[in-house]
This record gives sequence, structure tokens and C-alpha cells, in this order.
Amino acid sequence: MMGDVAIDGSSSSSDKARRGRRVRMTGAERRQQLLDVGRTLFAEKGFEGTSVEEIAAKAGVSKPVVYEHFGGKEGLYAVVVDREMRQLLDGVTGALTAGHPRELLEQAAFALLDYIESYTDGFRILVRDSPVAQSTGTFASLISDIATQVEDILGLEFKARGFDPKLAPLYAQALVGMVALTGQWWLDVRRPKKAEVAAHLVNLAWHGLDGLESKPRLVGHRRS
Repeated sequence: MMGDVAIDGSSSSSDKARRGRRVRMTGAERRQQLLDVGRTLFAEKGFEGTSVEEIAAKAGVSKPVVYEHFGGKEGLYAVVVDREMRQLLDGVTGALTAGHPRELLEQAAFALLDYIESYTDGFRILVRDSPVAQSTGTFASLISDIATQVEDILGLEFKARGFDPKLAPLYAQALVGMVALTGQWWLDVRRPKKAEVAAHLVNLAWHGLDGLESKPRLVGHRRS
């Protein structure tokens, strides 16, 4: 009995010592920690595969702390997705500086590939399907936002070359979608190198635009 008491007392003292050494976080620091933990788990396991219990355990807090800061798993996920969407959108639109149209294509391709390389977890989260997408937005809606930025540039080029500028939105969606889907593929294979992927994307896009017909025609038997 005395041995048991001694062991228990030692364990209790050790626990108190660990608690005493634990650094107390501010509310902002704790919120950021939960965001970092949630981001990692959502990227690894997806929304459904991640639980509040696991988030709390990884952060070393109780479940009520997660609810206090975000109202639950859905709230945490929404903030994570919103931050990643803004990160990617700002990166792409910020890269579209003045220059030759072909250089603009290169800038857009590099911006997306840079994001995938530097924010891999974030990109994995964005391309996953989520049951709370209605409140957080979707990868498709993000791509549409980026295409809107490209659309303005294409519209000016179309007008200057005698093409119908009203078709710029269609081509913007096609070009951005091509880069985005290639990015999803490159996320896992990482071959070839980033610069080579960007070069091939621009090669296809630019030479396709360079030989663009003002009134494209169908060569098969279908007409509608």
C-alpha cells in the first residue's frame, strides 16, 4: 500500500510539474495552433475522416476549446478553406503583371504550381469534396474567380486581334481549367520539374491561341 501511495504521489507531482512548465497561449495563439492542426488533419484525412476529438488531442486541449474558438469542426474547416482560397487567388492574380500575353500565361502557370509546391496541404484540402462547400466555396468556384481575372486580359487581346471579345470568358475558363487540372495531377507525381510543366502548359495554350480561328468550324459529322 505504501508503495502504491508513493508511486501515485510521484506521478501526481510529475503531472503538476509538466503542467507548470506548459506555456500558456494567448487566444490568438491558440486559434492559430488549432488552424495549423486542423489544416494538417484535413489534408491528410479529409473533412469526414477528421474528428473534433482528434483535433483537440493533437493540439493538447479539450474539445470545448475547439468549440469555443470555431463552434465545431465545420467552423474550423471553413476558416482553413477560406484562407487557402485567398492565398491561391492572391498568388495567381498578383502574378499577372503587365507583359507580353505569353509571359502572362507563364506567370499564371507558375503561380499555381508555386502554390501547390509551397502549400501542398492547402491544395489537397481545396481539391477535396466537402459537405460544407456551400459556406466555404469550392475549388471550381475558386478557379472561376481566377478565370475572371484572366478574362479581362484575354478580352483586350481578342479585341486587338479582331476576335469576338464576348468569347473571352469561355477561353479563360478553358485555359485556367487546363492549368488547374494539370496541377492536380502534378500534385502527386511531381514529374517533370515545375519549370518544365509550366513550359509545356504554355506551349499548348500559346500555340493553340496563336493559330486561333476567328470562326472555328467542326470537321466531324456532328453539327449540334
